Amino acid sequence: MNFLAPAAFFFALTIPVVVVFYLLKRKRVVRLVSSTFLWQKFLAETQASAPFQKLRRNWLLILQIILLLLAVLALSRPYFATKAKSSQLRVLILDASASMQATDESPSRFERARREALEWVNGLRDEDKMVVLQVAGNTQVKQSETGEKAALRRAIQSCAVVDSPTRLGPALKMADSLVRDRGKESNPEIHLFSDGAVQDLTEFGNSALPLVYHKIGQGANNLGITALDVRVHPEDATKRAIYASIENFSTNVMQTEMELSFEGKLLETRPLSIKPGETAAQVFVTTQDRDGVFTVRSTAPDDLKADNQASIVSLLPHPIKVLLVTKGNRLLERALSSAPNVQLTTATDLKDDAAGFDIVTLDAVIPTVWPKGNVLAIRTVNTNWFDKVSEVETPAIVDWRVTHPVMRYVSFDNVRVMKSEVVKVPSWAVSLADSPQASLIVAGELQRQRIVWIGWDVLESDWPRRISFPIFVANAMDWLNPANAQNAQLLVRAGDPFRLTLTQPVTSAQVTMPDGSARKLTVDPNAKEIVFGDTLRQGVYHLKAGTNDTVFCVDLLDAAESNIKPRDELQFGKYAKVSATTAHRANLELWRTIAAIALAVLLFEWWYYHRRTV
Repeated sequence: MNFLAPAAFFFALTIPVVVVFYLLKRKRVVRLVSSTFLWQKFLAETQASAPFQKLRRNWLLILQIILLLLAVLALSRPYFATKAKSSQLRVLILDASASMQATDESPSRFERARREALEWVNGLRDEDKMVVLQVAGNTQVKQSETGEKAALRRAIQSCAVVDSPTRLGPALKMADSLVRDRGKESNPEIHLFSDGAVQDLTEFGNSALPLVYHKIGQGANNLGITALDVRVHPEDATKRAIYASIENFSTNVMQTEMELSFEGKLLETRPLSIKPGETAAQVFVTTQDRDGVFTVRSTAPDDLKADNQASIVSLLPHPIKVLLVTKGNRLLERALSSAPNVQLTTATDLKDDAAGFDIVTLDAVIPTVWPKGNVLAIRTVNTNWFDKVSEVETPAIVDWRVTHPVMRYVSFDNVRVMKSEVVKVPSWAVSLADSPQASLIVAGELQRQRIVWIGWDVLESDWPRRISFPIFVANAMDWLNPANAQNAQLLVRAGDPFRLTLTQPVTSAQVTMPDGSARKLTVDPNAKEIVFGDTLRQGVYHLKAGTNDTVFCVDLLDAAESNIKPRDELQFGKYAKVSATTAHRANLELWRTIAAIALAVLLFEWWYYHRRTV
C-alpha cells in the first residue's frame, strides 16, 4: 500500500491529547448530550479529588481513537496499484484545433482535454514512459519519451489551442511508428483527447492502431462560415460579388446577422434565420474603388468563435493580355474577345517565349518556341506534358468535372466531336472531361505553368454552337490569368503555409500578425520565394519584403471543423472504427472506503443507543 498524502499521519499526534482528557477527573457539570449510554459510569463522580485518575477501559475512548485513526488514514489517501494491464509506453495526442475552442465545456474543450491528460500523467507508474504530441494543422512533439512527470506536465501545460482544422493523419503515423516495434507484451497505447472533428482516416483501416479515444465535448451549438469568395460581378464589371456560405450545425433554428465590411468599414447587415442542418448561401454586391479586404461576420452567440468571421483580399482586375496563335478560327477568336478584360492579339506562329502576354492560346498549332507562361492548348501537345497520346474517332463525352473552376456552368450535353486526341491523366493535372477510352480535357499546373489542354479541334465539333463554349473560354481565361492565380494564394487556410514568389533578391522580410505583433524573417538572397508557415491564427497578415508589400488572409473555412458535435466513434475506413471511452488512468484510492467505515461506526453507536433506550 502507498500513500498520496503521507504528511496526514502527523494528525495522529492528537491521539495522546484525547487520552489525557480521559485521565482528568471532572467536576459535576450539567450538560445536555445526545446520548448518555457511554457516559453513565461517570455520573457518579461529583467532585474531583485529584487532577488525574487511573485510566479505565472505556468504550467511548476506544471509539474516539478508532474514529481518529480512520480520519487520519483517510486524509493520507492510501492506494493500491490498479489491476489494469501494464503499459511501458503511452503516446498522448492532444487535439488543439479550432473546434477544441468550443465553450460547451468549462472553460473550453481544450482545457478539459488538458485536465484529463494531466490525470494520466499523475497515474503514470515508475516503470512507464510517455510521449506528448499536439495536433492541429500540423503535429508537434511537445515531449519526447520520458517517465519524468514534471517534464510531462510542463509539456501539456505548454500546449495551446489554434484556429486551424485537425490533420490527425500525420500524428497517428508518428504515434504508430513509436509503438509499432514495442511488442504486445509491453502493451503500448495511443491516447487521443479530441472531439472527433477529424478528416478521413481510411488509410489506417488495416493498421490495428492501439488507439484509445477520449471524447471531449457535449453539444453542437454552432453557426459557422464555411465558404468565402469574391469575383467580378457578371453583369457589371465595376462591382464585386462576395459569395459566402454559413451553415447551422446545431439542432435548433438559429438567428444571426451577417455583416459585410471593407477595410473595417461596415457596408451591409443582413438578418438570417437558418434551420438545423441547412446552409445559407449569401451574395453581397458592392462597388470597390481600391484594393482591400472584405470581411464577413456572423453575430450569432454560439459555442465556437473561430468560424464566426472570415476575410478575403480583393484586388481590382487588370486587363488580361492574351495571344492567340492560330491558322484562322473566327469562332475561337470571338469567344476570347468576349471574355471579360481580355486584350486579344492574334498570330500565326510563336517564335519567342511570349513574355509580354499573360496567356497564350495555341489553336491546332505547334509553335516554334513553346511559351513559358500559362497556356490554353487546343489540339496540340507538348511532348513533356503526357506520356502517351492516342486518337479516337467520334468519342462520346460521358462525364465532366463540374466542380473545377474552368467547368463552372459548363455542360457537354449533346456535344458531338468528330475525332479527338485522348490522354491518360498525368500526376500534375486533373481530368475535366472524359470519354470511355481516356481523358479529352485536362487542366493542371506543371512547374508553375498552368495548362488547360483540349484534345479536339473545336471546328471539328458542334461545341462552338453551344452556350457552354464561350462560358468555358471565359472560365479558362479567368483560371489561367496569373493575377487571379496570385489572388487565390492570398486566401490561406489556417495551418497552411503562405508562399510569395520573389521578383528580386531580398535578405529579410517582416510579417505583421493579426494581433499587431511583428515577426522578422531571414531570407536567403538566392531564394525564389518566401514561405511563411506560422498561419495558425485567423485574420489579416501583412508581409513586407523589399518592394513586395502583400496582404493575405487566413481563415478556417472548414465544415468538418465547424461541425462541433462530438463524435462517439472514429471511423477508419469502411469497417474499422474506435469507440469513445470514459476510462481514466488513476490509482485505486481507499480514502472513500475508510471514511465510509468511520461513518458506519458513528451510525452504529447511534442505533445501539436508541435500541437500548426504546
